[in-house]
Amino acid sequence: MAENSSSNALANERTELAEDRTDWAEDRTIMANERTFAGWMRTGLAAVGIGLGFNALFGKLEPLWVPKGIATLFMLIGIFIFWVAQRNGCAVQERLSSHHANPVKRNNLRIISGLMAMGATTLIVALWTMDFTG
Repeated sequence: MAENSSSNALANERTELAEDRTDWAEDRTIMANERTFAGWMRTGLAAVGIGLGFNALFGKLEPLWVPKGIATLFMLIGIFIFWVAQRNGCAVQERLSSHHANPVKRNNLRIISGLMAMGATTLIVALWTMDFTG
């Protein structure tokens, strides 16, 4: 009888340890999702920067709409990357539940990517409406 009780206690302890490891793994996954979101945002910013740089370097090409069009394409790619980043980041956050980690709220992911997209959209509008020829 004592052996059976000891065996049950050991099984319960192992179960608790396994649950702790699972909880920690889920917290690590949440933190990895946040790092992935940050990486996607950097990639989107790089696309916007490439578009802006392309227009700055080749803005004198004729016809004038060619460098603006290529720059706009890169900026639109950046906006798309921002949207995909928040969509995927929020989807992962929704599926997981944190145990010891304090994850970024889904609305904050949306706000960050929305602000980045608004900034890129503002650059596109400025690119097409302002006269940079001096």
